[in-house]
Amino acid sequence: MRVLLVEDDDRVAGALVPALTRRGLAMQRLASGAGVLDRVHEVDVVLLDLGLPDIDGVVLCRQIRAVSDVAVIVVSARGEVDDRVQGLRAGADDYLVKPYDVEELLARVEAVRRRRGERAGVPEPVIEVGDVRIDLARHEVLVDGQSIALSRKEFQVLALVAGARGTVCSREHVLTEVWGHRGAAESRSLDVHVATLRTKLGRPALIETVRGVGYRLGGRG
Repeated sequence: MRVLLVEDDDRVAGALVPALTRRGLAMQRLASGAGVLDRVHEVDVVLLDLGLPDIDGVVLCRQIRAVSDVAVIVVSARGEVDDRVQGLRAGADDYLVKPYDVEELLARVEAVRRRRGERAGVPEPVIEVGDVRIDLARHEVLVDGQSIALSRKEFQVLALVAGARGTVCSREHVLTEVWGHRGAAESRSLDVHVATLRTKLGRPALIETVRGVGYRLGGRG
């Protein structure tokens, strides 16, 4: 997923860009509104601070929306109700008040992309990798034409990783989506589910581990 961060605070950007990069996002950053409209067509999500040095973020949000349907999430220290209403009415898809947790921001980014993908008819309901066919709508997995029986959680884990289309799906996201929260017991359960999936599918390389981050879709093997 390609993300443009529009943030004038070097300290905030210096912490956020590497954190999101480690979680598999392709990050760009601009410190002002200049150049944003030229780049919105190159990204999937814009993280927009409102307190920019050259233009009010609400005005910039309206300008972005006038030229692009890119997902926009406002990330701002302005936390009053009126500020949130202005941002959302200007065309933002979501509004997050600083300070925020990186994992919450990541979850909101993924949620916005998921909602927009559903409206646009993507992601496709069927994902194929080699001889593995994952039907997201029917909750069915075929390997070399043979149906593979998976538990509900096993399928959910596979669907999340496959739905990321080769980008990294963080452990935190999988735990939140499948188990509802993150804890030591749930983390161990995730490890077991991934191991079981590799065994049942007979394709150990299909789910690649990105150490310290999460998982991504691999090839055959």
